[in-house]
Amino acid sequence: MTSRERVIKTLNFEPSDRVPRDLWALPGAQLRQREEIDALLLRYPSDIGKASNSPGTNKSALDDVNCVGTYVDDWGSTWQRAEPGVIGEVKDPALSDWSALDAYQLPWHLIQNRSFDDVNRKCDQSDLFMLSAVTARPFERLQFLRGSEDLFMDIAYDSKEFRMLLSMVHDFYLEDIQGWCQSQVDGVFLMDDWGAQQQLLISPDTWRAIFKPLYRDYCDMIHASNKYVFFHTDGFTQPIWSDLIEVGVDAINAQLFTMNIESLAEQFKGEVTLWGEIDRQHLLPFGAPQDVAHAVQRVRAAFDEGNGGMIAQCEWGIDNPPENIEAVFEAWLTS
Repeated sequence: MTSRERVIKTLNFEPSDRVPRDLWALPGAQLRQREEIDALLLRYPSDIGKASNSPGTNKSALDDVNCVGTYVDDWGSTWQRAEPGVIGEVKDPALSDWSALDAYQLPWHLIQNRSFDDVNRKCDQSDLFMLSAVTARPFERLQFLRGSEDLFMDIAYDSKEFRMLLSMVHDFYLEDIQGWCQSQVDGVFLMDDWGAQQQLLISPDTWRAIFKPLYRDYCDMIHASNKYVFFHTDGFTQPIWSDLIEVGVDAINAQLFTMNIESLAEQFKGEVTLWGEIDRQHLLPFGAPQDVAHAVQRVRAAFDEGNGGMIAQCEWGIDNPPENIEAVFEAWLTS
């Protein structure tokens, strides 16, 4: 069974020879632990491949993980990177003042007239399940453009300027996704971090009124092209899982250990594929391998009935012990 076949069976809730694997090694980890990462991938190869860099980023700055200091992204916001191996944070949002909105130009050059030849060639030559680069992230993009504090005020007041910018960003991502839908990737990767540690960052009703329709548009477009929707979101997001499933998300990557795993399983097992993860706040950086194995066993006991719907994903963060990452994938094989 090829990796592509294995993942597709999993997404369709059909049994496969084993649970598919997906390792995310953060740039900082790749800087410091490249040999350990490569060695682990030889023992536990991933079943999911990623396409080229995402539109909406300044590749020369973001790809140079050794670069420390400030840089301006293609959307016009200034970022500060304080240490190698991290993306950094926005210090000067491009639209901190609404007076700049009328003249503001989105970076359409990133997605118009681009070629997917390299992506398609990579898909043809691989038996991995191929995901697009990260595409739509409207909530995060709005934070990068306005600044987080101002954006929360924008959402609360629901101003005409906010609605105009939201529409502009949404149109950009619709065209971005349309390009990926015409390529040969198997799935399209969406993301937005919606949770704090114990609750959503905005009320569920506000989320449903403003942002849920955007995700529905994205999912409808992706499914019309016979591709799968993969969605990543950090924090406590349980209140909107039913909505994400309703609009058509096929696989959710979330911080399960900020939520009640058994409650999630009771509500959503068999409704959406669980695309990881294992606790990267506490267990992976600070736990012992046996603690990590027990965490995998807890997730499997809650969600896994041998009928697909599970992807063994975890994130290798900066200075995570290699033995803990190995414990994740070993437990998925043996528990």
